[in-house]
Amino acid sequence: MATSSFSITNHISNSNITDFSFSNQRSKNLLLLKVKLYRKVQCSRRNLLVTKVASRNQQLQKLADQSVEEETTDTLDNGILVPDSESVISSIKYHAEFTPLFSPEKFELPKAFYATAESVRDTLITNWNTTYSYHEKMNVKQAYYLSMEFLQGRALLNAIGNLELSGAYAEALKKLGHDLEDVARQEQDAALGNGGLGRLASCFLDSLATLNYPAWGYGLRYKYGLFKQLITKDGQEEVAESWLEMGNPWEIPRKDVSYPIKFYGEVVTGPDGRKKWVGGENISAVAYDVPIPGYKTKTTINLRLWSTMVGPEYFDLKAFNSGDHAKAYEALKRAEKICYILYPGDESHEGKTLRLKQQYTLCSASLQDIISRFERRSGDALNWNEFPEKVAVQMNDTHPTLCIPELLRLLMDVKGLSWKEAWGITQRTVAYTNHTVLPEALEKWSLNLLQELLPRHIEIIKMIDTELIDTIIDEYGIEDLELLKEKLNQMRVLENVELPASILELLVQPDEIPTVDSVEEEEKSEGVTEPTSEDDELKVKVAKDVVVRKKVSFDTDPKSTKMVRMANLCVVGGNAVNGVAEIHSEIVKNELWPEKFQNKTNGVTPRRWISFCNPELSKIITKWTGTEDWVLNTEKIDELRKFADNEELQSEWRKAKRINKERIVSFLNEKTGYLVSPDAMFDVQVKRIHEYKRQLLNILGIVYRYKKMKEMNGDERKAKFVPRVCIFGGKAFATYIQAKRIVKFITDVGATVNNDPDIGDLLKVVFVPDYNVTVAEVLIPGSDLSQHISTAGMEASGTSNMKFAMNGCIQIGTLDGANVEIRQEVGEQNFFLFGAEAHEISGLRKERSEGKFVPDPRFEEVKKYVRSGVFGPYNYDELMGSLEGNEGYGRADYFLVGKDFPAYIECQEKVDEAYRDQKKWTKMSILNTAGSYKFSSDRTIHQYASDIWMIEPLVLPN
Repeated sequence: MATSSFSITNHISNSNITDFSFSNQRSKNLLLLKVKLYRKVQCSRRNLLVTKVASRNQQLQKLADQSVEEETTDTLDNGILVPDSESVISSIKYHAEFTPLFSPEKFELPKAFYATAESVRDTLITNWNTTYSYHEKMNVKQAYYLSMEFLQGRALLNAIGNLELSGAYAEALKKLGHDLEDVARQEQDAALGNGGLGRLASCFLDSLATLNYPAWGYGLRYKYGLFKQLITKDGQEEVAESWLEMGNPWEIPRKDVSYPIKFYGEVVTGPDGRKKWVGGENISAVAYDVPIPGYKTKTTINLRLWSTMVGPEYFDLKAFNSGDHAKAYEALKRAEKICYILYPGDESHEGKTLRLKQQYTLCSASLQDIISRFERRSGDALNWNEFPEKVAVQMNDTHPTLCIPELLRLLMDVKGLSWKEAWGITQRTVAYTNHTVLPEALEKWSLNLLQELLPRHIEIIKMIDTELIDTIIDEYGIEDLELLKEKLNQMRVLENVELPASILELLVQPDEIPTVDSVEEEEKSEGVTEPTSEDDELKVKVAKDVVVRKKVSFDTDPKSTKMVRMANLCVVGGNAVNGVAEIHSEIVKNELWPEKFQNKTNGVTPRRWISFCNPELSKIITKWTGTEDWVLNTEKIDELRKFADNEELQSEWRKAKRINKERIVSFLNEKTGYLVSPDAMFDVQVKRIHEYKRQLLNILGIVYRYKKMKEMNGDERKAKFVPRVCIFGGKAFATYIQAKRIVKFITDVGATVNNDPDIGDLLKVVFVPDYNVTVAEVLIPGSDLSQHISTAGMEASGTSNMKFAMNGCIQIGTLDGANVEIRQEVGEQNFFLFGAEAHEISGLRKERSEGKFVPDPRFEEVKKYVRSGVFGPYNYDELMGSLEGNEGYGRADYFLVGKDFPAYIECQEKVDEAYRDQKKWTKMSILNTAGSYKFSSDRTIHQYASDIWMIEPLVLPN
């Protein structure tokens, strides 16, 4: 769309909006009107309504004098008043004039987006204030969800969709000369997350608000995100995200909400016997709030993000004026960099330190905020034993583990509680969600690093470890020291750290004393005769009566690092531990506290992942279920099953899929330059690049397919193969070399295949750069097949598999994570299954290490083809070598790509066969959507609320 220009006196061309440059008197009148409206909202606790603002001088003056009783609004069934399109126009014009980020001359798309977002934010703030005030008044128990990631995606369409303002805003922007979709595309994804962990957290916030639960999220406000991914001839390159460059219209800075954060220093004991952490490095964590609206409800909860800084007194003016500029702002940069990057590289000591600083900042600032709120709401009736009755803290993975020692520190050192009181309160307050069984992802931190950075917390962690040791000894006894040693090694919080002296005295025995049998054997071998005196007889009797345990060493390994195991700390310090899929929850279950362990299968919000991102499918679901209630009650989606064979539904279904595929065609051409055919099957694998997720298996399968195509003539190819567009997306962590090799390999294969005239539209391979929520919202609705092919037992759950199923995409995958439950719900015949199962994996690896694995000839064929140079000059020996050998670092095919390869390509042949029968395929697609109803995050949140947090919905009064 051509941009519109402003002049000081003329209205915008091609639109109905007058120029935004008002006279001083007009500005005063408009501001007065806003104040009147605000006062009315405060009195009535109703939604912010913006009255019509006329576009001519005399109309503006007249409106400023009108009573606010003459507002033009619509009323929804739930009693919420909403503005019509004219009121929305007024609000957008107001923000373009009075909260500007752009010069006044033009009203181009970027300016239109910010003015529109700020207009929506007015309503969100009003609803947020109402929600917050009601929660304060009712003083009910509240859940707090702590996560290092919140992968939100764009907020504009989601916010106006939840507020039911999509029509009003679309009409208003049209009158202002712009299309709502074009305006929404100006928004950058918030760079606050990377993968499924962060997307799950954002889905949970949406469900918490929609279901009217009293809850907040807490995270960090990353300035540069993880990174922006560029795809070049060299593969993946990383540059800093720029999402905050123009400001974030959704956030509200709370400069009055800040808390002190300390690092380093030392621990001293005061005259009252209370420990005190003093000295060291001091910074401040400052709050930025992001309102999270619920769907069809006034409830608007909060995501509070922390940014780090120090005050101006830390700027060394003397050093600056003397020319030592780096020294002058050293403290400022040291504080600010804590919130620069999500997951900074931790290869170096500095990187590890920065990550720990991030995690502690999140925990400490959030807990200080939670405690402050608890004290304020309690007033004179403050009782710390009631803290767990008012507060539930959920740790999303191990990143917020330091909540446990920090809560203990605050309760003991700051609030004066005893160890016993504080420990009991902490264990009743905190809960932990485990998201992985990968050893490298179960965080362990150097004891020495923690001792240096957080000296008081190490003291507390050692106290927790001692408590745990006592519990383990009580459970297993000291009769079988080998078993006890095994359990201590498995369960202790501290790894490779000496047992406390008092425990060692109990367990460590002197050198082995012979038992009765060994005494008799020695006597016989040495020719000892019968005792000749009473003393000799007594000595033998004592020796025969003594039962002595075999000596067991509890020594540590001086060559290994002393570590703190964060997952173990979470288990001992919390009241509940949950896995995120049935198979995963069984794997992580602990025998010491079986009652703590639960399953809470992940879920995704149906608002964003069907209703808003796939309007064509949404209309079909509404038509065939006879209601729009499925957006809130996804059980109604299951009613599609009974229509799965209906020809009319199937025809509508295919048309909707076609529309979404054509969107993908345009998107891929815009982002990559590749032009693909919507007639082909769209085969998609989009997720974080990792060896266990096995993008390498996928691309090797494509290479095998390409090789077989090249061996045939044109007619044979068309008869044998269904046309496919194979789409990849995802980021490889910046220091994960093997994952970056996989990205390079995929792009090289694409460059060769996509430019091969013999193949044409039969096969395309496209890597979409900088995969994020917005990209997912384009790809998922138009996908035919999605790949969830991780090594069995290694994916905790997955959430993209749920999103694809909701959108009628058929899946090929292993029995891993939530795949198991998805397959059960959609029907085994509607899921393409292959590969080794979780209980077989350890045996297969053992078989490989013993040299017994015999690779399939097709696997050897495809590796040889890769090494032939057909995909360019890059040396893929390291990548192919990781799939070879029987042992060694980076060798021996740890993720069983070679083992599962034959089953994978045979399963892909079944996919081709099924896709040729479009009636059968469409039925499978319908049944995938119907069976996905159980994977709504609303359902999951209800389970967390009732089983772990013990909180109830709190509906705001009208």
